[in-house]
Amino acid sequence: MSKQPFPNNQLSALQTATTPRLWLINAYRAGELSQMRALAEALGWPWEEKQLVYRKGAFRTNLLRGSDLSGIDLSHSAPLNAPWPDLLISAGMRNEPVCRWIRNQSGGKTRIVHLGRPWADPEQFDLVITTPQYRLPLRPNVLQNTLPLHRINARLLRDTRAQWSGQLAQLPKPLIAVIVGGDSGPYALGIKAARRLARQACELAKAKGGSLLITTSARTRPAVSHCLKAIADTPMAFYQWRADDSNNPYLGYLAMADELIVTADSVSMLSEACATGKPLHMFDLGTGKYSMRGESDRSGGGNDFSLSALAYRALMRWGWQRLSRDITLIHRQLEQSGRVCWLGAATPAALDTDDSDRQRAVSRVRELMGLAG
Repeated sequence: MSKQPFPNNQLSALQTATTPRLWLINAYRAGELSQMRALAEALGWPWEEKQLVYRKGAFRTNLLRGSDLSGIDLSHSAPLNAPWPDLLISAGMRNEPVCRWIRNQSGGKTRIVHLGRPWADPEQFDLVITTPQYRLPLRPNVLQNTLPLHRINARLLRDTRAQWSGQLAQLPKPLIAVIVGGDSGPYALGIKAARRLARQACELAKAKGGSLLITTSARTRPAVSHCLKAIADTPMAFYQWRADDSNNPYLGYLAMADELIVTADSVSMLSEACATGKPLHMFDLGTGKYSMRGESDRSGGGNDFSLSALAYRALMRWGWQRLSRDITLIHRQLEQSGRVCWLGAATPAALDTDDSDRQRAVSRVRELMGLAG
């Protein structure tokens, strides 16, 4: 996949008086990087993507509200020099000092759009595009979207279906994609959750006479992958995530599936699944008092132990709210809107895709750059 729509050496030729010079400060998490590219593509302006290599102490400059490059390894990072961009799109704590430094070098002319949760005060950014789980204050420069931005659209799904239809033709229909994440905040996805997921997904496939398309992700524990593959006893295609694999079937499974099951730990995966418009089931990683639904989960099976999840629960209860996120706010909003249901609770309906988050984001950025209308 190309990192940008045009080669660097073509950027200057494509710039016009009304086209802002755009840089993407490369995010170090895949979900955030995908959101940045989605916004850049939706804006339709050519961009440069600046890949940075971070020093181990990169967090220091942000915690001290720095505006410098001491957190990155300059010798191995993309060059940051004039002509300075009109607009920066970025995400992640370690990129914040870099963006502030670039704005300073531009004489304050560069605008900064931050996606997700900023660690500095939102007032230090020209625009923050965020979602409810971060619980940011309501301010004029904070846009609260329902879900993170994504790159899924009807054309991409149609083209991907054409590529994958032959490879999955032998599987009984309907096809049910199972998109598996991993540990996230106060929730752990281990063997116990994997067994519940395999059992419930197989029950759904058998009831419909269909097949499973199971794919894991970068955060999935290897033991969870092995468990799912061993327990699932229906016709299926199974993919265990590998880094930099050009044959990763994730998009193919989204395109080919008739229904989707997504583990509810990943808001980005839920956002992309919602964009397909297909019936969507969320899988609850927890049970009982640790249920994501905030109620007793009668499916049983217990909860997986994770020291980091335990610490995160303590942080959410007693720590500073800005240091944690609450993804159940997203779950409740999606469920109340009728866009999803919990796996085993009901059969969700197929819905029209909702592009309003992307449209709002593009409109606000264009307004910021004086290009509204």
